[in-house]
Amino acid sequence: MRVAVTAACLVGMTSFASLAASAFEGVWKVKDTAGRPFEITLSSRGVAKATRGKGMTGTWKEEGNAAVIRWKTGWTTKITNEGGQYRKTAYRKGQALDAPPANSSDAERAK
Repeated sequence: MRVAVTAACLVGMTSFASLAASAFEGVWKVKDTAGRPFEITLSSRGVAKATRGKGMTGTWKEEGNAAVIRWKTGWTTKITNEGGQYRKTAYRKGQALDAPPANSSDAERAK
């Protein structure tokens, strides 16, 4: 009986942890490759949307100290926490994420 109760508690805590909000959820102000501002919204369900271009949508997940966004266009964007400062880096379709980014800018949480 004790084992069953312990297992149920562990399953419940694991489920709760997976539902806990990420520090990356919300709206982020960033800039595109031409320096034009736009916003990225990261939802709690792993959906990403941007105000740049028509239909810019994708999925995201937290990986270490970054939110990694995979756009339907094939591009990948990372919003990284660098010691309390946030930075956005963007990578072209097929570009390795350890290569120099195609674009980078500050990332600021919209208020």
